[in-house]
Amino acid sequence: MIRLLVGMILLGLAGPAHAGLDAVSINTSEFNGKAPAGDRIDPAIVKAQVLLDRAGFSPGEIDGKLGENAEKALKAFAEAKGLAAGKLPLTPDVWSALKTTSPDPIIADYEITKKDVKGPFLKKLPARMDDMKDLASLGYTSPREAIAEKFHMSEELLQALNPGKTFDQAGQVISVVKVMPKQTPPTVTRVEVDKTAQTVKAFGKSGELIAFFPASVGSEEKPTPSGVLKVTSIDPRPTYRYNPDYKFKGVKSKEAFTIKPGPNNPAGSHWIGLSSEGYGIHGTPHPAKVSKSESHGCVRLTNWDVDRLARALKKGVEVAFIEP
Repeated sequence: MIRLLVGMILLGLAGPAHAGLDAVSINTSEFNGKAPAGDRIDPAIVKAQVLLDRAGFSPGEIDGKLGENAEKALKAFAEAKGLAAGKLPLTPDVWSALKTTSPDPIIADYEITKKDVKGPFLKKLPARMDDMKDLASLGYTSPREAIAEKFHMSEELLQALNPGKTFDQAGQVISVVKVMPKQTPPTVTRVEVDKTAQTVKAFGKSGELIAFFPASVGSEEKPTPSGVLKVTSIDPRPTYRYNPDYKFKGVKSKEAFTIKPGPNNPAGSHWIGLSSEGYGIHGTPHPAKVSKSESHGCVRLTNWDVDRLARALKKGVEVAFIEP
């Protein structure tokens, strides 16, 4: 009997790693007032993260776990709605307010397209910038990575919703979280970057908080600027240019070099240049590490978050760096 059970597990026949996680369990989930146990994907947290993302208060990568980025987004959402913060950021009042923001199902079917699987895909993303400079492009490493980023999801959550699927066949129908299609967001008139909280807040014409993003903000090696800067450029699909004067750790080249555009480019999918040479707000090839790792002085967001912010900005908008 033990041998049979072990064989079933090895063959993947004993059920998915996250048993009970499907469209129905997530779409109908309700918050029970308690913090999720352990490190498992929680249906109610998936729902809360998707609703936050739709409302413009990004939890970063949607992974179904109440991590620090989700907690930051919940606190910012509560602040914008004038709700009291609790010991647990997801309170019954916040949950009720979230549910009123969007009536659409959280999980939806998606048919994989030819574009999703066309590539070209990298065999492996080099860890060192020096090894990126000769690549023709900095695309995704797999259709799974591309589809996960398309829907703001972790690859773990995407796989858990689709056990046994490989995501490399056009026409295959899979389950994904339903994020809102790209649309023109409200105009942002001021941006605040909190160096300590590792967050970015965007404000509207009347000074109201209209968007929030978790961020990686500078490092001891290369701190982020202080004071108030202005947006000087907004560039999709940026080419990354390395200046040896930066003297980044792990970069051996003594000469300047460029890295081709692509979502796995060190600057990600968008570059928002600021009025201090070499500094900007940009995307990242590692969305799971946002606010959990250091940056080379710039402000790093997930690719989908920097895309959203870039669409709402114009040159000349002030970006204030908030000190402790």
